[in-house]
Amino acid sequence: MAEVIGNRYPQMITLLSDFGESDVYVGVMKGVIARIDRAISIIDLTHQIPPQDIAAARFALMNAYPYFPPGTVHIAVVDPGVGGSRRGVAVELAGGYLVGPDNGLFSGVLSQFPVIAAVELTNSNYWRTPQPSNTFHGRDIFAPVGAHLAGGVNLSELGDAIAPSSLVQFPLPSYSLTNAGATGCIQYVDRFGNLITNIPATLVEGKNWSVRAGKLNIPSCNIYSDRPLGSPLSLVGSHGWVEIAINGGNAKSQLNLACLDVVQVILEL
Repeated sequence: MAEVIGNRYPQMITLLSDFGESDVYVGVMKGVIARIDRAISIIDLTHQIPPQDIAAARFALMNAYPYFPPGTVHIAVVDPGVGGSRRGVAVELAGGYLVGPDNGLFSGVLSQFPVIAAVELTNSNYWRTPQPSNTFHGRDIFAPVGAHLAGGVNLSELGDAIAPSSLVQFPLPSYSLTNAGATGCIQYVDRFGNLITNIPATLVEGKNWSVRAGKLNIPSCNIYSDRPLGSPLSLVGSHGWVEIAINGGNAKSQLNLACLDVVQVILEL
């Protein structure tokens, strides 16, 4: 049975990174967490984020966060600035905590959930070592901090308070309404090559619509198989955003579109 800490059990931790599966980095982080508290449950969100792709990490974490129990600690490490001037942070939100580099990867979650408090991770008493590696803060700072947080340490003990408004935002353009519908961009490409835009489903619900990307006009449908094999289509994905896909194909390669490319939703009268 898990040890009760104060009035509660150790919380759950999720891990997200671009470390892949061929190296020991993920396993080492889990080992660091276990040395602090073996009772903590750990769930891997993904370790297949493309290397240094903060935009993909932002989207993946934003879409995973709402599905976890209150109090879950989400450790995310996609950190091209490791060892540099970027801050390490821990953030308390309604429903959980975020731990990782302050480089914009948390901005998707922050856009949907109010921040209660945030700290810069300056208290080395909660690090694995006061002299962390310049290349592996996931092991030496973020994993141990997350474990202590999940085990009951107060956020305020982890470092100096910072203004929530100072947390770095990823420079993803916001969608905007137009006379014809809305203009947005592609915010994520999944492993199937589906192109997820930043235009929310609420804009198209109950309406006839299509997507314009470059010179293409892409009809909307309800499911992938509504269109012939090999045909482009647009629909609302399970994540709640307008998506561009190809039935049985890869929209990224076949339509030559990528993250941050501009798209338009056209609402039909």
